Amino acid sequence: MASNALVLAIDPGRDKCGLAVVRGDGAVLAREIVRSAELAANALRWARQFPAARLVMGQGTGARLARQALQEAGLKAVPVREEGTTLAARERYYRDHPPRGWRRLVPRSLQVPPVPLDDYAAVLIAEKYLAEQKE
Repeated sequence: MASNALVLAIDPGRDKCGLAVVRGDGAVLAREIVRSAELAANALRWARQFPAARLVMGQGTGARLARQALQEAGLKAVPVREEGTTLAARERYYRDHPPRGWRRLVPRSLQVPPVPLDDYAAVLIAEKYLAEQKE
């Protein structure tokens, strides 16, 4: 896939969903977390803001309801397997926000990030889709 290609990825969930726009070269252009009830409206807004973006969505928790809401809004998402994205999102979060002070002495595997990571999971879903397209 070309480095200027865009992917709008969704990490669906029961209560909240992560959204991310990732360029083919891996640059993250935008990411956010929204309530699941607001997913379709926000995805539609982002699809208009990034009209060339390919819409992809993880197949995990909440995917069926999220897919239905997107279809009702006139959007169709390509399904992407998302196994392991939650753990990888935690690792990515700590790479971007390394623990400071006494927390850097505690193994990261024992720490819980202070914020939800659904947006990071959406980035990883986009990266997984881009990698699959290169194969």
